[in-house]
Amino acid sequence: MQEKVNTLVKNATEKIEKANNLNELNDLRVKYLGKKGEITSLLKSLSSVSKEERPKMGKLLNEKRNEIEKLLKQKTQVINEQKVEQKIKEETIDVTANRNKYTQGHLNLINETMRQLEELFLNMGFDIVSGPEIDTVENCFDDLNSPKNHPSRDLTDTFYLDKNVVLRPHTSSVQIRVMKEGNLPIRMVSAGRTFRNDEVDDTHSPMFHQMECLVVDENVSLANLKDTINIFIKNMFGEEIKTRFRPHYFPFTEPSLEVDVTCPICKGKGCSACNNTGWSMELLGAGMVHPNVLENCGIDSEKYTGFAFGMGVDRIAMVKYGLDDIRLLYDNDKRFLEQF
Repeated sequence: MQEKVNTLVKNATEKIEKANNLNELNDLRVKYLGKKGEITSLLKSLSSVSKEERPKMGKLLNEKRNEIEKLLKQKTQVINEQKVEQKIKEETIDVTANRNKYTQGHLNLINETMRQLEELFLNMGFDIVSGPEIDTVENCFDDLNSPKNHPSRDLTDTFYLDKNVVLRPHTSSVQIRVMKEGNLPIRMVSAGRTFRNDEVDDTHSPMFHQMECLVVDENVSLANLKDTINIFIKNMFGEEIKTRFRPHYFPFTEPSLEVDVTCPICKGKGCSACNNTGWSMELLGAGMVHPNVLENCGIDSEKYTGFAFGMGVDRIAMVKYGLDDIRLLYDNDKRFLEQF
């Protein structure tokens, strides 16, 4: 029996030394020291040993049991130390990093410009109105007096969801919605996202932001339009900024105008940003609301007149902050955004 005990201990020692994890050690503990383990079985079989040998074998088995327990404890400690070392290697802490440094965010330049515009027009007595980004062809084209063959209706310019529904190509559709409500007089602005099938370059994007302004009342004139635009531009860009009105054509206004402003960088003297013209890019389109548009919305064009103008919020931001590429507003480059 002594030889059997020595063989058992030898095998247990080898297996404990080869164990790689705590699960293997626990299995070995059960195998040798558990209630049905091999050492326990040998202790139970002492009754078959002679009375003379029984004390000697009992002492030997208890010694070997303690020896195996000691080996298991030592190996457990080794494995735990290895786990700690491995965890330290895998979870290295950079003590030089400032983990408690937080930076405060701010509005994107587009949203900030939109907020400034809305606040400016609120102070001028206008209402802020919102509208859906998906709208009907009727609101976006038909009621705006847009001819059936107008290029803006083409698939190459407008995103159609079906033949009657589009992603709005301009915020002018909100003007139609407000006029159809019939609550006169009207003094409103509406800002939001618009969509056109444009190639991306330094001044164009398939998704951009617009703001529309609409006034409908009795005795509204072109002089009111020009004065409103001049007040808005001087409040937005500074008293030294000048405006230039150029004749143009829009199907929803008559007469129609395009409005330029002096370059905010050179103040009209001429520089590389304005191609030495002294004038910045076209800022907005404007005009007196076409009588057909008023009638389409159920407003008596003999009694009421109105003016409207629309501008790209992105372009307003570009002019105000002297930017030469619209893509800067959308790239989410912190180095650029943190300047503002």
